[in-house]
Amino acid sequence: MRTAERLETLYLDFDGFFASVMQQAIPRLRGRPVGVIPFDTEAVTSMTVIACSREAKRHGVKNVMRVPEARQLCPDLVLVPQRPDLFRRAHLALMNEIECEIPIDAVMSIDELTCTLDTAASMDPRGLARRIKQRLRHNLGQYITCSIGFAANRLLAKIACKVNKPDGVTIWPPGDMPGPLFDQPLSAIPGVGPRMEKRLARRGIVTMAGLWNTQPRQLRAIWGNVHGERMWYALHGYVLQAEPVRRSLYGHGRVLPPEWRDLEKARGCSRLLLVKAARRMRRDGFYARRLFLWINGYDDGWGGECALASVHDDHACLAGLETLWVRARASLPPSYKIIRCGVTLYDLTPDNARQTGLFEQDDAERRKWERLTAAMDELNLSHGRRVVTLGAWTPPPGGYAGGKIAYTRIPSAEDFL
Repeated sequence: MRTAERLETLYLDFDGFFASVMQQAIPRLRGRPVGVIPFDTEAVTSMTVIACSREAKRHGVKNVMRVPEARQLCPDLVLVPQRPDLFRRAHLALMNEIECEIPIDAVMSIDELTCTLDTAASMDPRGLARRIKQRLRHNLGQYITCSIGFAANRLLAKIACKVNKPDGVTIWPPGDMPGPLFDQPLSAIPGVGPRMEKRLARRGIVTMAGLWNTQPRQLRAIWGNVHGERMWYALHGYVLQAEPVRRSLYGHGRVLPPEWRDLEKARGCSRLLLVKAARRMRRDGFYARRLFLWINGYDDGWGGECALASVHDDHACLAGLETLWVRARASLPPSYKIIRCGVTLYDLTPDNARQTGLFEQDDAERRKWERLTAAMDELNLSHGRRVVTLGAWTPPPGGYAGGKIAYTRIPSAEDFL
């Protein structure tokens, strides 16, 4: 671990990514307040604005705001259903343009990335930022803008990146620190939300300067793990090696349209979500030993899990899901209204380290279903659509079940089959 003597990291964040991509793709939306909703439905009052344009934000509209509240703040708000396939293509095009100027070190999410600066780039950060912005504007359009931060390491560059949004550039040379950092609230640090701010306040830490003047062991104790200590070093300009990320689960969730909020239709949706999650898991070479089903109603919810015999085929996963639905029906009234449902495969094992239990023989029946599932995957992939499934395949209205954009995951083309 060492302290940086020059700018070493660029952090880039696209401004209002989902809404700006929609504005670039659909001319009638340009310059207008736009709110992106999960899917097209007549019952928009039951929807949430999952992303909004800068024009909408000027009226006080925020991401993850109920539609009635957003329309009260901005009566002219234009609601458009999400287009995950379009967002994925836009993401890939943007990454390609940026890599023409500088290699991308890591894609942090659908709308954020980080790059390592060489000596030449660190000497002229504004020039690099200008070239990136000009390339995006010239080749992809003027409505998708980005904000860029430069600093000694990834954490400081990410904090800097948020300072002059939208379409800004913020440069924090190591020699100027920590002055610019002290102007930011504690909430500017990724992962510091209201609960953590209260925990810090109980220790007498209410400003960025107060946090900076602590000791590593103090933050480790407050966070309860090594992340607090690592954050202390990052805030002090140390260059840290990124921690390896280990895949821990595969899952999908879905908000159900009003006409799909009964138990049977939610079950059908969860089957579709599980098959898509299992397919992703197989592509990455993992098996799962646990399955979790979750259901959210208006005021409460239900969740249950079951053990799996280290599997990845559709037959075994769906059998586990049926077991959970038997338990869900026994716990919930027949008239229960389901707003959201989802599935999670976890307790993963890489395919080169798979082990079954003492009484779980990897027998001919298991191998048969795995071969059948592999054949189904090949057929569906080669035909570019869902031509063969185990049981009914009826996506809920609005589409994109299992293919929606999560901020931390960019779907592959196969997720839209």
